[in-house]
This record gives sequence, structure tokens and C-alpha cells, in this order.
Amino acid sequence: MDERFRKQIDFILEIDKEKNILRQTHLSGHGRREDDADHAWHLAIMAWLLSEYAEKQIDVAKVMLMVLIHDIVEIDAGDTYAYDAAGKATERERESAAADRIFGLLPEDQGQTLRALWEEFDAYETPEARFAHVCDNFQPLLLNDSNDGGDWKEHGVYRSQVEKRNEKTHTGSEKIWEYMRTILDRNVERGSLLEEQSQ
Repeated sequence: MDERFRKQIDFILEIDKEKNILRQTHLSGHGRREDDADHAWHLAIMAWLLSEYAEKQIDVAKVMLMVLIHDIVEIDAGDTYAYDAAGKATERERESAAADRIFGLLPEDQGQTLRALWEEFDAYETPEARFAHVCDNFQPLLLNDSNDGGDWKEHGVYRSQVEKRNEKTHTGSEKIWEYMRTILDRNVERGSLLEEQSQ
């Protein structure tokens, strides 16, 4: 086996570990907690299906690859819950170290390509990164809504926290953000999302 092929196989086996990283979101129908691989697959399909609602023209294949690899770093860094302030404070540092190791397993050209794509997603500046973030934020919202907002209720999440997390979502898709807001309204009404954060 030549070195390039060996490195590619090593990476393929390493990223299989993403299937072991559990997220806080549950599958629709009140199913089990989803894992990072479930999430990435779902996002890739969403990106293709919903690409017509992107605010700017996007390279859909690039977005699909971006969302497929964006959480690979959680193999080392773990999943940081969206509303965990302490975890968020160290997230970038943990994930950067993970990116160094995991993308470093690949042949240099492929490792650099995926690392650059991961950095682009994180920077949230290009049309592709903005739309990838739309999908990344919309998907757990959809699943949570389909489960009567149970994950928000369990964690005592406020609407303002969800809105803060999505403050740039409209830059990727106004249409999807508009629908997300109706989901937030519905979950405040059903008591799954808290309306006001106490001072």
C-alpha cells in the first residue's frame, strides 16, 4: 500500500468515530439522540434540497462537502451544546487542535483542502458558509419542533438564546429564517421555549 492511499484509509477509519459523538438533539418522532454523522448527512441533503432559497448563488456541492466535514473535529473536541456558555468559551481552541490532528492524517493536498473548507465554514463570510450555517441551525430546530420542543424544555432554553444563535441566519436565507421564526413562535406558545430571560 502506498503512503498516500494508506493516509486516505487512515482518515476514512478515523472519521468513522464521528458516529459515536452524540448531540443534544433527538431524532424526529421522539427517537434517540442523533449523532454527528446523522446530523452531517441530514445537512447535506438539506443543502441540496433547499439551495434555491440561498440569498446568493452558491456552489451546492461545496456546501454539501462543507456540512459533511464541519463537525469532524468533534471526534476530539466533543460536541459543545449550542447554549453552553462555558463550553463555547473553549470551543475554538479545542476544535482547532482537533482540526490540526484529524485533517493532518490526510495527504497534504487533501488535508489542506478540507482544513480550508472547515475554516471557511467557521468564518461565516462566504455565501456557501452562510448557507451551510443556515442548514446547521435549521436542522436541529426542525427536529426539536417535531418533538414538541422537548430538548429546549429539558435545557430551559430561552427564545432570546435561539435568536442570538441565529442572528446571521437571514444573511444565508431570509425565507428559511422567516420559517424558523414561526417555529420559535409556536414553541413559545406551547411552553417549550421560555419567552424572557430573567435578569
